[in-house]
Amino acid sequence: MVPTARHRYRHATPELVARARELRREGTPAERVLWEALRGRQLQGMRFWRQHPVETFILDFYCPQHKLVVEVDGGIHTEPAVRERDEERQRWIEAHGYEFLRFTNEEVLHELPRVLAHIAAKREE
Repeated sequence: MVPTARHRYRHATPELVARARELRREGTPAERVLWEALRGRQLQGMRFWRQHPVETFILDFYCPQHKLVVEVDGGIHTEPAVRERDEERQRWIEAHGYEFLRFTNEEVLHELPRVLAHIAAKREE
C-alpha cells in the first residue's frame, strides 16, 4: 500500500504540505549540499525525507526509521525571537519522541564529514 499524504505527513494541513513542496524547490545551498549527501540512503542506509511536514512544523530532514530530525540553520536563527521559537519547536518535537540534531549552514558547508559522522552516530544509538 502506498502511503497517502494523510498517513505520511502526520496531521499536516494541505497548506503545510504545499509549503513543504515549495521549500524543497527553494533549498538553501547548505540544505542542497546536505541533501546530496543524505539522499538515496547514502549514509549507512538511512532513509531521509527532505522538508517533511509534521503537525504544524516542517522538518528540514527526517529519518523515519530512527525518528531523527536534522535541522540546518542560517544566520537568522541567531536572532533572539527566532532562537526562542526554534527552542520551543525543538522541545515539542523531542517531547513527541523524535531525536533532534541542529547544525549551522557553515558547519554543513565547511565541515560536512563531521556533520555526517554525527548524524551516522545516531544510527548506532
